[in-house]
Amino acid sequence: MMSEMQTSTARVTGARGFVRRRPVAAFVVLTFALSWGFWLLWHLTSTPGLFFLGGLGPMMAAAIVAWQLHTLQPWLARVLRWRVSPWFYLFAFGFPVVLYGLSNVILAMFGAQPDLSLLAERVPAYAATWVAVLFMGGLEEPGWRGFALPRLQQRYSPVRATLLLGVIWGLWHLPVEPLAIVVTVPLAFFYTWLLNRTDSALLCVLLHASLTPAQDHLTLVADSPAVDLTIGLTLIAAAIGFVVATRGRLGLPDGGSGKTSRLMTASSRRGSGAHHDRRGSRVRMGR
Repeated sequence: MMSEMQTSTARVTGARGFVRRRPVAAFVVLTFALSWGFWLLWHLTSTPGLFFLGGLGPMMAAAIVAWQLHTLQPWLARVLRWRVSPWFYLFAFGFPVVLYGLSNVILAMFGAQPDLSLLAERVPAYAATWVAVLFMGGLEEPGWRGFALPRLQQRYSPVRATLLLGVIWGLWHLPVEPLAIVVTVPLAFFYTWLLNRTDSALLCVLLHASLTPAQDHLTLVADSPAVDLTIGLTLIAAAIGFVVATRGRLGLPDGGSGKTSRLMTASSRRGSGAHHDRRGSRVRMGR
């Protein structure tokens, strides 16, 4: 009996040790396990609620790992931070409109004929999609940008961290959108810039809610491989433009890790101290 208890304790301690040593890896593994598990059940049962729960995987994983790290409060502060300059709200709502409007201009330059009369009838669909994505796809952002990105930028440059997260984000979509990686990689650069300038995952939620309806409803020509290629190249060009304009920093201050990483470092130190006190009093938190 004692041997079984000791084995169980060692396993729990080992899992916690992995979370503390590799928080991003733990977050990614847990995100994929939760989301892909729910989506597998959705494919098997066609229960809509399971699809929704799968989309919450990144946020649930971030909350669990942050709790284990004793950094739940600063993570929540980043998720709920709303006091930022109005210009960043304008960016979150307006940049996707500008981006896909530019795609239409480029398509027109190459001979396509965008049908502007479609705009009036697509406004209601745009608004409905925006609301739906706000409470579905947008809720990925507390995980991707609220948790993973700041930690990746502690180890890698903003560009490398963004590329890595964009690939992970795209692979995560495989069970529901196999080609999502084509879009997630360039889009990730816009989220990184916004997070670095605001330290607000909430603004990233709003950007996500605005990008999806723009993609779905603001392309005013008939879909075709040429149209998809033009939009993809526009996204890539815009992402490169952000990198060049910010000299690779993507909103992160030169010569330092920025506000986001400084807050994380401080919270990690507090978390380590709290864990030490708990160990000293022989009290252990449950998973």
